[in-house]
Amino acid sequence: QLQASGGGLVQAGGSLRLSCAASGRTVSDYAMAWFRQAPGEEREFVAVISASGRYQAYTDSVRGRFTISRVNAKNTVSLQMNSLKEEDTAVYYCAAGLQSARDPRTYRHWGQGTQVTVSS
Repeated sequence: QLQASGGGLVQAGGSLRLSCAASGRTVSDYAMAWFRQAPGEEREFVAVISASGRYQAYTDSVRGRFTISRVNAKNTVSLQMNSLKEEDTAVYYCAAGLQSARDPRTYRHWGQGTQVTVSS
């Protein structure tokens, strides 16, 4: 089970840190990713980190502003989001899978989502 937390309301230019905690499984066995979904939109890839942590990838719109990291010893993955923009507003989901992929269909395990709202 994956539990996402850390969402909230922030002004544009601000920062938030999302966390995803795993229970009942070992995070170190999986690539971990963050996706987001805005109202009326499809679920969008945000960032992924490999099981080892040596590989990370980001969607173009967040590269340089967001950082994904993991602490396998604590079974957690985080997404540090800086310089937030209104267009970052969405429900953010963490996911675990066997590949460091951008396609949400490759992920078998999902958290429940946490709302991020960026105001102007």
